[in-house]
Amino acid sequence: MNGPQPGGTERGTARIEAFSDGVFAIAITLLVLEIKIPHLQSGSNLLRGLLDLWPAYFGYVLSFVMIGIYWANHHYIFKLFTKTNHALNLLNLLFLLFIAFLPLPTEVLGEYLLDRANQTTAATIYALGLLLPAVTWLLMWLYASQGYRIVDRCLDESYLRWLTLQYIGSVALYSLAVGVSLVDFRWGLGICVGLTLLYLLPPRRPVYSRGKAA
Repeated sequence: MNGPQPGGTERGTARIEAFSDGVFAIAITLLVLEIKIPHLQSGSNLLRGLLDLWPAYFGYVLSFVMIGIYWANHHYIFKLFTKTNHALNLLNLLFLLFIAFLPLPTEVLGEYLLDRANQTTAATIYALGLLLPAVTWLLMWLYASQGYRIVDRCLDESYLRWLTLQYIGSVALYSLAVGVSLVDFRWGLGICVGLTLLYLLPPRRPVYSRGKAA
């Protein structure tokens, strides 16, 4: 199913998955490097200084889980693909660009979440950082599933529509989180946390309708 395809730029998906795994691993590692050990004055309480870093811990855990979910779902949808081509490779690179970018808004959130003058901006930038990979994920899926261009032709059409609606819904909710963050950063972050918890649920099992068992 995922073997090399003769002619043109069409190939199996193993290489693109391996490259993507490397980017996921780097991005998820960079997150912890953004948590800085506090430099305390003589006599200061180290435990209090570490506890005061809770916004950085919050951003780290949320982004770690989100990248982990994307990694798991990346393997999930690539199991539905029979091949890859130049266009899908580029769309996947665009998606990975925003995955690799996520440590930056995570650091901004950890640094300025408690700053009254900048916490709204920090939360909005973070919500935007989650929106961008969701948008590119949707674009990648729409390209792959359009007219069974990349996906397995044995997959059920209603199952493909369900995935499409799910990914469109994700973009809509992250867009809402960006907009809401401008009004009340707590609600914007609440939407982001809620979506992350929702995505921890196991994905739906693929449904086939053209002579192939799931």
